[in-house]
Amino acid sequence: MVKDYYEVLGVKKGASKDEIKKAFYKLAHKYHPDKKEGDEKKFKEVNEAYQVLSDDSKRAKYDQFGNAHAGGGSGFSNQGGSAWGGEGFDFNGFQNDAGFDFGNLNDIFSDFFGGGMGDNRREIRRGRDISTEVRISFADAVFGTERKILITKISKCSICAGSGGRPGTKMETCKTCNGQGKIREMKRTILGTISSTKMCETCLGVGEVPREKCEKCKGVGVERREEEISIVVPSGIRDGEMIRMSEMGEAISKGVTGDLYIKINVASHPVFKRDGNDLVMNLNLKLSDALLGTKYNIQTLDGDIEVTIPEGVGINEILRVRGKGVPTGKNKRGDLLIKLNIKLPGKLSRKSRELLEQLQKEGI
Repeated sequence: MVKDYYEVLGVKKGASKDEIKKAFYKLAHKYHPDKKEGDEKKFKEVNEAYQVLSDDSKRAKYDQFGNAHAGGGSGFSNQGGSAWGGEGFDFNGFQNDAGFDFGNLNDIFSDFFGGGMGDNRREIRRGRDISTEVRISFADAVFGTERKILITKISKCSICAGSGGRPGTKMETCKTCNGQGKIREMKRTILGTISSTKMCETCLGVGEVPREKCEKCKGVGVERREEEISIVVPSGIRDGEMIRMSEMGEAISKGVTGDLYIKINVASHPVFKRDGNDLVMNLNLKLSDALLGTKYNIQTLDGDIEVTIPEGVGINEILRVRGKGVPTGKNKRGDLLIKLNIKLPGKLSRKSRELLEQLQKEGI
């Protein structure tokens, strides 16, 4: 059964790139293997779906042909049904008395339909994706910032840079696979003798090994160490959003480094709140200022500004200051919305009462 990538991300077929991105961030954070309630299988499915749907070319092919033509797999699946449209038979543990080595017939069928026979492509090994969290101020979330964090993870060896060899040593052909990077195996089964290829475990599919191993990593090419990483937080980022840093996750011998996901936690501000790309704040006015009008100095995230309060403003009226909100693009920003709260006096002096009574008589 071919996966429906839109269903995996929980979005409609016509979803925008922004909707797909938000759905991916939410599910990636939910199912990440590092979390206690994480699910590695679902995390991989979500990541696979995002890689296709976030790419215009791959998405167009997927919409037209399905995931068999969009880099999503071979088109066959043993999840929910067999290659012949059956009920998904499981041949694990099948017993025989004829001297054949059945092993796991699911693996045999995988050799037939999973690209194992005659596939000359090198199997790409990929390191583990990792995640962390960073807390930033409200102002940094609005304008963007840069942070440096220390993460202890499996990284490429600092001496051999992942080659596994002593610096300056030459590489030689792997004797186990004769430089092919894979080993051919023959199995006798009830279907006959089946030939399959496996990645060479000596050179890990590369086809060559160093003559002298690196003394620090013992030829593995990776080591666990603390690494400083610079994070660029874009302007306008929201609380809970995730930043993906490609190939900044954990390294793996003779393979591609995984990705690093950083969840951004934005601290609340004592004055401002965010409403889309606008910033909202409250301003308390005296009754006399609301009636007669005045000017107020207000401290914004950009510095102090002077705001004119027109005479006769109403309760909860909103003043708009253009261009003092969240950056939305080059030289573009949202607005600052100032909600006016008229503060009524609790007690009146005799003179104040007389003045108000006079106004009352005049119908004001």
